Amino acid sequence: MSFLESNLLRDEKLEYQARLHWMVFLGPAIWLFVGWLCTSAGATALGTPVIIIGLLLGIGAAINYSTSEFGITNKRLLIKTGFIRRQSFEVLLPKVEGIQVSQGVLGRMFDFGTVVIRGTGGSQAPFHHISAPLRFRNQAQEQIERSQGTAAA
Repeated sequence: MSFLESNLLRDEKLEYQARLHWMVFLGPAIWLFVGWLCTSAGATALGTPVIIIGLLLGIGAAINYSTSEFGITNKRLLIKTGFIRRQSFEVLLPKVEGIQVSQGVLGRMFDFGTVVIRGTGGSQAPFHHISAPLRFRNQAQEQIERSQGTAAA
């Protein structure tokens, strides 16, 4: 059971879930490729440490990828990142003031970006490398509208 599913409130339903984008593995892959190039060119003394760095970065990226969860329920936005140093962010849908999406050129090409959620009282939290950030924002806005319609009825 995921963190999001295990932290649902009574009568709360997970409506949308996002993940980190595979792009988090690009940096480690570049390190591994450069290390392989160095090793295959005969520069083993340089290539081996570069490969080790790439592997360590890859392990960190894999842990980050597998332990990050981004969810929208019918009542809240829930986000959890990290394994050893866990960070969780929750905000009730009526308390969301804005959701900002930033995407660079690569982000637009490969559909990933940074999502910044602003809650009432000035709290804000940026989350980087989210896959399909515009869809995440749209899903959040739809849930906010639904919750306001339910509250008004």
